[in-house]
Amino acid sequence: MKAMAQKSWARGESLVMTEMADPTPGKGEVRVRVKAAGVNPVDWKMRTFGPLRLAARFIGPPPPIVVGIDFMGIVDAVGPGVTSVAIGDRVAGGTMFSRRQRGSAADTVCVRDDQLVKVPANVPDDVAGCLAVAGATAKMSLVDLGKLPRGGSLLVLGASGGVGQLIVRLARHLADATVTGVCSAKNVELVAASGCAHVIDYGAGDALTQAKAFGPFDVVVDCAGGYDGFACRRLLKAGGRHVVVAGDTPGAALQMLVPPFSTKFVLGMPMAVNLQPVMDALAAGALTIPISESLPLAEIEKAHALSQTGRMTGKIVLIP
Repeated sequence: MKAMAQKSWARGESLVMTEMADPTPGKGEVRVRVKAAGVNPVDWKMRTFGPLRLAARFIGPPPPIVVGIDFMGIVDAVGPGVTSVAIGDRVAGGTMFSRRQRGSAADTVCVRDDQLVKVPANVPDDVAGCLAVAGATAKMSLVDLGKLPRGGSLLVLGASGGVGQLIVRLARHLADATVTGVCSAKNVELVAASGCAHVIDYGAGDALTQAKAFGPFDVVVDCAGGYDGFACRRLLKAGGRHVVVAGDTPGAALQMLVPPFSTKFVLGMPMAVNLQPVMDALAAGALTIPISESLPLAEIEKAHALSQTGRMTGKIVLIP
C-alpha cells in the first residue's frame, strides 16, 4: 500500500509518499481500498499540538505515522467473523488511532466492521469520503449530547463551515428544529440556504448579543471556537445544552466543570451507530456534505494548509 506518512512525531516533519505492507485483516476487521479521504482539522492538529497528538503518540500505532480519519472505498478483504459487509461493497467510515489503526491518507485502510456503513449508489464517492468526522460530530452534537427536542431551537456558531452546515441540515431533518446560524457577511446567503431561519453576521456586532433576539435556545453548538462559554450558556433555556465542537477553545474545560454542567464536549467517534443516520439522510436527499476542494493524495500538505485557514465553507477531499 501507499500512504502519505511521517517517519516520526517530530513537529514540522513533512508527509511523504511511503510504501508500506498491505494490512491483513484480523478477526472482525475489514480492508478497504480507498477512493476518497476527507480532511479535518484534527488531522493537522495531531501533527502539531494538543491532547489528541499526545494520546496518539502513546496509544496509537508505531511510526511511520499516517494521519487522516475519513474515508470511502471498496472492501477487498474481510477477516473472520465479519458478516455486515462483503468483498466488493462500497463503504465509508473512519479510522481510530485508539484502536492502533493507521490513518486514511493512504490507498488502503484496515478497520473494524463496526466503523463502517454501506454507501448507497446515489451517494457520490467524494461525499461519502468526508462523512466520518463531520457526520459523527453532527449526530452526537444534536442527539447524544445536545438532546435537541423535536421542534426545538438551535444556535450554531460557525454555521458556514463543513461541520456547521451539516449540523444545521441534520437538525432540520431529524428534529424539524428552528435554527439560527452565525457566520461572516459573505456567507449569509450560504447559511440561509442550508436551512437557517435566522442568520447573524458576526461582523455586524457581538454575535451572542444579536442571538438574544432569537433565543432562548435548547442547544447552542460552538463549531468556531473562541466564544465565551458562559455567555453561550446564558442563551439557553432551562435544561439546555452548550456543545463545544472546537475542543481547544480557551477555558472550555473550566466551563464543563461549572454547574449546572450544561457544557459538553463532542469528539466525533466514527462508529456505524453515529454514521448510519447521516448516511440515510444523504441517501434520501435530505442533506448534503459540501465539497470545497478535491486534491490528489500527494498534495496533502496543501490540503492541511487550506484547512488551517479556517475559511473553507465545505470539506476538502483527497483522491489516492
